[in-house]
Amino acid sequence: MMDLRILLPALFLVLGSGTVFAQSPAPGQVCESKNGTGCEECLRNVTCLWCSTTKSCVTYPVKTILPPHSLCPLNNARWGLCWMNFQTLIITLAVVGGVIIIAFLVCLFCCCKCENFGSKRAEAKMQRQADKTKTKQEERKVEMKQRHEEIRKKYGLRGQNPYSKFA
Repeated sequence: MMDLRILLPALFLVLGSGTVFAQSPAPGQVCESKNGTGCEECLRNVTCLWCSTTKSCVTYPVKTILPPHSLCPLNNARWGLCWMNFQTLIITLAVVGGVIIIAFLVCLFCCCKCENFGSKRAEAKMQRQADKTKTKQEERKVEMKQRHEEIRKKYGLRGQNPYSKFA
């Protein structure tokens, strides 16, 4: 069982490295070799960029995040999808990312706000119950004093309570 735990990752490592080393020649050569083909053929390789004005397939410049204008203008560059230019792709991704961030912040704000609102409401409810209990207790105390006073009147014990000194 222990051998299988070591053997399986080692096998995946060997197969993965073999796949990496078995790749075709340098990506620059692959992209430039597809200059006479169309956009779909060029973009099958992820490292390639299609320029629709020059109808050329070039290697995507990974050192610069965006391809320079001298290589291909952004509105004519295609990467990933032939029907969407690079400029539209960047704007779309920025808008979607912004919407996701704003939605996350709104949810975060609402959850914190609702949590605080709920705890304040619960505290107010507990305070109302405590006030009710206190008023009922005071009413019972007053009733008990009245009953005791009536009993004292009935049996003629109007004077000072001899046990009041101990209370």
